Amino acid sequence: MSSFKQEPHKLLVIPGPIEVADEVLYANAHPSMSHMSADFVPVLGDCIRMTREVLYTTTAQPFIIAGSGTFGWDQVAANLTEPGDSVLLLNSGYFGDNFTECLRAYGAEVDEVRANFGAAADLGEVAKALNAKKYKLLAFTHVDTSTGVLSDAKAIAETVKRVSPDTLVVVDGVCSVGSEEIRFDAWGIDVVLTASQKGLGTPPGLSILVAGQRAIKAYEARTRPVASYYGSWKKWIPVMQAYEKGSAAYFATPPVNLIYAYHASLTQITKGSPSLEERFALHRQASKRVKDAVAALGLKQLPFDSAFAANGMTAVYFPEGIKASDIVPRMLQKDVVIAGGIHKDHKDEYFRIGHMGITVANPERGDIDKIISALKESLAEAFASKKSA
Repeated sequence: MSSFKQEPHKLLVIPGPIEVADEVLYANAHPSMSHMSADFVPVLGDCIRMTREVLYTTTAQPFIIAGSGTFGWDQVAANLTEPGDSVLLLNSGYFGDNFTECLRAYGAEVDEVRANFGAAADLGEVAKALNAKKYKLLAFTHVDTSTGVLSDAKAIAETVKRVSPDTLVVVDGVCSVGSEEIRFDAWGIDVVLTASQKGLGTPPGLSILVAGQRAIKAYEARTRPVASYYGSWKKWIPVMQAYEKGSAAYFATPPVNLIYAYHASLTQITKGSPSLEERFALHRQASKRVKDAVAALGLKQLPFDSAFAANGMTAVYFPEGIKASDIVPRMLQKDVVIAGGIHKDHKDEYFRIGHMGITVANPERGDIDKIISALKESLAEAFASKKSA
């Protein structure tokens, strides 16, 4: 293992990208390699296998492709829907809005079960919608990064299985994979899409999607050509299968260095200490610490019920009289980078803190202590400044 250490830098605790381990950043600096090299083949092959482990699946097909998490929406829309297909979208924030827009761009007819701001979709309304109409797939954002709202993936999948068992269950897990428990096979999920830069602890640039066998069969049964060139599973399935079997294949050049970094992070997550189960527990513990500290400061969380508050991030309303320019720059001066709001109707009302990956899995770093201390000091300074003004 290298003795490489990152340069001192501000603590990045937005809801992604997140801090990455020294070993991951060092792996990203691997000498330039051919994507057809015999040395690279097992690296991508291992990434495919370890991605399955993170999601507790044995038979689903991972796709690891250059792109952002957003590209996962295009893969779902292009490969699993055809113009006129009915889709039910459970909307709990900004990213639900955008997923709907993407699906409609490919011709899907999208109905929404919209949650109130700060809440997850009501399962009773979901069941009612599924009873009223036949849907090709149901999609939802597991953690909507704009609100910090966590949807109950297990309960949603159970509802679909009970009410409309032929409907595919698609999970946007961009802000949840690696920080929230997802049991792909046991819960009956058909697709999880995610990205490298959040709970998976890798620099941004990889679109990671896992498709179960029901989803693959639905793709194979489509009657029209896939309305995407780069995103077509016809192009990517042979590539992924070849690398997993131990031989190189080509459609488009993969980001070789980034895949080395992803391999380093996955190795820590699936084979290192803490274990994957322990990692989920650490995320829950860190989340509670941050949320308890927020409450002790008299601040209100955006999710209005702790039952649907994410473990990998916290969204917090500004107190009365305080705005982003009072808090975010002060946190920055204390070398802590947080994020403002993003939801189009409420973006000036709240801020967001990410607590994922090594920030929580390596508690000896003291990141959570630093976040809480900086927030207390920044809030006190902001109130003092208002009083003296």
